[in-house]
Amino acid sequence: MNSIDSLIQAAVDTGTLLPESGMNIIKLLSSSSSAVDKASVEELVGNKNWAELNNRFFRTLAFGTGGLRGKTIGVVVTKAEQGSPQALGRPQFACTGTNAMNPYNISRATQGLVQYVKEHHAHQGSPGKPAICLSHDTRFFSREFAELASKIITDLGCDAYLFEGPRSTPELSFAVRHVCAQAGINLTASHNPPEYNGYKVYFEDGCQVVEPHASAIIERVNATPSESYEAVPETDRGHVFPMGAEIDEAYMQRLATLPLDPALIKCENSLRIVYTPLHGVGGVIIKPMLKRLGIHCDTVPEQDTPDGRFPTVKSPNPENAEALTMAIALANKTGADLVIATDPDDDRMGIAARDLAGNMQLVTGNQIGSLLAWYRTTKCFELGILSPANASRGVIIKTFVTTDLQKAIAQKHGLRCVETLTGFKYIGQKLGKYEAAIPEKLRADYRNLSEEDTRRLRLEYSSYYIFGGEESYGYSASDFVRDKDGNSAAVLIAEVAAYAKSKGTTLIGLLDAIFAEFGVYLERGESLTMDGAEGASKIKKLVDSYAANPPSRIDGADVVNVENFATDVIQDIEGDRIPREAMLMITLADNRRVAVRPSGTEPKIKYYMFAARKHAGDCPFSPSEVADAKSSVTASLERLWNWLSADAKLRLG
Repeated sequence: MNSIDSLIQAAVDTGTLLPESGMNIIKLLSSSSSAVDKASVEELVGNKNWAELNNRFFRTLAFGTGGLRGKTIGVVVTKAEQGSPQALGRPQFACTGTNAMNPYNISRATQGLVQYVKEHHAHQGSPGKPAICLSHDTRFFSREFAELASKIITDLGCDAYLFEGPRSTPELSFAVRHVCAQAGINLTASHNPPEYNGYKVYFEDGCQVVEPHASAIIERVNATPSESYEAVPETDRGHVFPMGAEIDEAYMQRLATLPLDPALIKCENSLRIVYTPLHGVGGVIIKPMLKRLGIHCDTVPEQDTPDGRFPTVKSPNPENAEALTMAIALANKTGADLVIATDPDDDRMGIAARDLAGNMQLVTGNQIGSLLAWYRTTKCFELGILSPANASRGVIIKTFVTTDLQKAIAQKHGLRCVETLTGFKYIGQKLGKYEAAIPEKLRADYRNLSEEDTRRLRLEYSSYYIFGGEESYGYSASDFVRDKDGNSAAVLIAEVAAYAKSKGTTLIGLLDAIFAEFGVYLERGESLTMDGAEGASKIKKLVDSYAANPPSRIDGADVVNVENFATDVIQDIEGDRIPREAMLMITLADNRRVAVRPSGTEPKIKYYMFAARKHAGDCPFSPSEVADAKSSVTASLERLWNWLSADAKLRLG
């Protein structure tokens, strides 16, 4: 046993290093050919950085149903990782560790994905080589990871379509469908902190992988022992095809079909928007798209430059008020009506809009979705796209943890409101189901049909997707992209803002009018963050505690129903079985609801709280009644969170 092995074993014996960490360190050292890996482990062991080693090695980064996500930069950066000076001060090499985003895990994931894609392609009897599209955001190591993955893809006998520069997650989804690829990979960690990166996998329909493909890919990735692989003979290797302006233009042409009343936007050409991509990829499409629609758009210059550090914000997350601070300041300077922000990979959108007094006010993800759902539903009936005769074919899709206001909007108009688990892949899966319901001979060229033609087919033979969204600032209103889409969302909310302005009000005024019509629905989201190996253990302890011992009374109200999505058999309104997931939905006697679930992408346990005050009969609330209801419902949610946070502390001991 060499000295490193001896020190590792001694640390395991004394309990300063987890047994799993010790095993994974030895496994990596025996399989990795990287001098950086060896030097980094030696430095961390020599300095007795056991906590850092545990966080890097307590598990092998799990390839979940959406792919991978983890740190590319450790809390402690070794000398070997730091290497030579790099742009923006990042380390030269990614973080060593089995629980990190680095070449070791990128290679294993790509090998497993390629194996399954080739098997699936052969099983279908399709001609030629299978192809995989790749994109990446502006994060540290994203480009290197994308190029590494494309090399592995071609070495193993598939073609790779690689974007020439940073592009958004939704444009990757579009590209997979546009070039008829068999899969897609996006190197991104969405709105996570700068030290993170990720690897999101899409299948041939442009949707993130779902069953049965997800489990099959996971099985092959887990069976891949190391980053090493043997390339196929040179004559059988694939080629790298660059993607750029041609795909951008095809995508923007489809985005231009989203406004239901484009003349309205042109009429309201006084609408002014401030936009920020938060140092991410959103400006590639959103800036020229808004200009194409005739909307005046100013960008925040300090945040318009791609920068993996995200230096002007605490978190590049449009859900957080702080991330919109600079954009709101610019809007107040220019008199803009609306602020739009997208996260680094441009699949989420947050906004701020003026209230009736002219002050900028943040709008929650639930409220943005409700504005979009209400407007598109109302406008579809106004334009005759929907009518009482075909309303049953209209669908709004939301997650279980998204506001019930959208369900109320659907029900009033005779539409279906389908609820899914969190994750836009489940909405994308529904879109695939609706496409498949169209007679085969009529959908042979479906991807190349115009939006008007596909809408006609969906209304006649299947289901017309009016709008879909998640409370976490993700929205879509088309099926040419099978994921949440910040580019689409920017176009959609601009149209609603133009509509509000044409009626002499603002988005905030329009939201209050919706509350007056349907009742005041408010929500609150909170989370407890627990990092590293110890944090993962605490999150599991909480999840197990809620499942085994759910509360019987919360904030003075009896619990009348508990749904455990991990064990109960649950079906949606279309009769489709909801996959099992670690989530508890708790309903109280006063009609408040609480959902508790661990995050699938971050070291958090998340709490979703819902409350509403509805009016009696068809008599709408007056403005003063809306204001009173908002105040009382907000107070009830505050009490609810105080109770839940105190209870969580007790459960953790």
